[in-house]
Amino acid sequence: GPDPDPSPWLVVSFELKEKNKTKPYDPKKSVWVPNKADGGYLEGLIESKDGAKVTVNVKGEMKTFKEDLVCQVNPPKFDCSDDMANLTYLGDACVLWNSQVRYINQLIYTYSGLFCIAINPYKRFPIYTLRTMEMYVGKRRNECPPHIFAIAEGAYQGMMNSGCNQSILITGESGAGKTENTKKVISYFATICSSGKKKEGEASLEDKIVQTNPVLEAWGNAKTVRNDNSSRFGKFIRIHFNASGKLSGADMVVYLLEKSRLTYQQPLERCYHAFYNLMSDAVPDLKEKCLLSNDILDYWYVSQGKLTVPSIDDKEDMEFADDAFNVLGFSEQEKYDVFKNTACMMHMGNMTKDFVPVGKEEQAEIKDDGNAQKVATLAGIDCEWMITYFCKPKLKVGTEWVQKGSTCTAAANSVAGIARAVYERTFRIVVEKCNETLIDPTMKKVQYIGVLDIAGFEIFDYNGFEQICINYVNEKLQQFFNQHMFTLEQEEYVKEGLDWANVDFGMDLQKCIDMFEKPMGL
Repeated sequence: GPDPDPSPWLVVSFELKEKNKTKPYDPKKSVWVPNKADGGYLEGLIESKDGAKVTVNVKGEMKTFKEDLVCQVNPPKFDCSDDMANLTYLGDACVLWNSQVRYINQLIYTYSGLFCIAINPYKRFPIYTLRTMEMYVGKRRNECPPHIFAIAEGAYQGMMNSGCNQSILITGESGAGKTENTKKVISYFATICSSGKKKEGEASLEDKIVQTNPVLEAWGNAKTVRNDNSSRFGKFIRIHFNASGKLSGADMVVYLLEKSRLTYQQPLERCYHAFYNLMSDAVPDLKEKCLLSNDILDYWYVSQGKLTVPSIDDKEDMEFADDAFNVLGFSEQEKYDVFKNTACMMHMGNMTKDFVPVGKEEQAEIKDDGNAQKVATLAGIDCEWMITYFCKPKLKVGTEWVQKGSTCTAAANSVAGIARAVYERTFRIVVEKCNETLIDPTMKKVQYIGVLDIAGFEIFDYNGFEQICINYVNEKLQQFFNQHMFTLEQEEYVKEGLDWANVDFGMDLQKCIDMFEKPMGL
């Protein structure tokens, strides 16, 4: 059927405005006060002031607060405001209240000055349809309700008018909806700026760009404690345009793939989706070619945490990924090489349990080489040669090469290290192949719009090196963002001679960044 009208999820209705106005409000006495129980805020009425202390009536209870902790409430006509910059009073409580009221009324996008805040509704709203896209084409930001499409359109217009490359930074904690919004930005450009060129029997460039998602998500996303489909890598996508503003290709750079997840998962987490997709029987002859059994529990590397996720259908995802490989121009051989490399890692996990200590030195040897044979077959290498290198690695002493016996633990760690490296290289090969197919060599690339989508900030019970790297990058970006959005803006005010007291916007974590970056630092 036709696209549904997206207005109820984007525009504040007249009824809602009228309803907001009926809220009881006293312009002089209505205030927000901190709520220690949940770290949020409660609304109350000022009863009396005594110097720097204020007594506030909160739901019938009298409470006393320091004056600087009390924040005035905006008139009710400002509730559900599209842009926080329009609010009369701009404290933490006012910003959070406006975001909450909009969220409750299913308005998930809100502007805050130059940027757009999105709150994840954890359900799908019909606000990403073609009908919605057409509302934003060629429009200024203030002519339409807040939306990620308006940000994309603003970047596109900026690029066309100024001739400068543009960049969109999508940041937030894990599960905030960064990757979903990145997909929407890409689909907007793919739809609106389509070149219309298409070779017979081949997918269009727009389709290819959108089809990179199922492949990247299968090999780069996993379930974490807070997010069932968390990107465990960062990506910077450049969308290229020609002189007339039509799409002429794309390429992406990936970094910080979380490799530690491959050999260890916490109880409530899961390894990368690709392993469970392979085991889902979606591609008929796949298990046979990858020498896999029918039970994921046979492979301990990938069965240390959860095995299924209610919100994910592994079989369907495998079908999408398989189709996406075809659209992206992978040959049958290349596709199966990726599958085999992924399965190879599962067998390598079992191989770590096959090492047995021999003799006084307790040197590692493999008695039953069943798993090793599978690894060697899938990797296309000689089994004995591989076992020799794991059990007796060569060392260079002076000008001579000597063999050194390895303990079982050291040999198992070597296998784990190689397994992680194989998986990362497989992931990078997939990305490189995607980049090859996303560039149309017949079209000129004049400018690009970059979209940066990084892995989310998380604090686990156990934080590995890779999570520290992710959190460090997030914090570095946050400081960059603060510097450009606030600090430079304030300097502009001072230059213009405005009466302005400088505010420190969260530069308090700069010391942590210095600790990592300084000479002899972490």
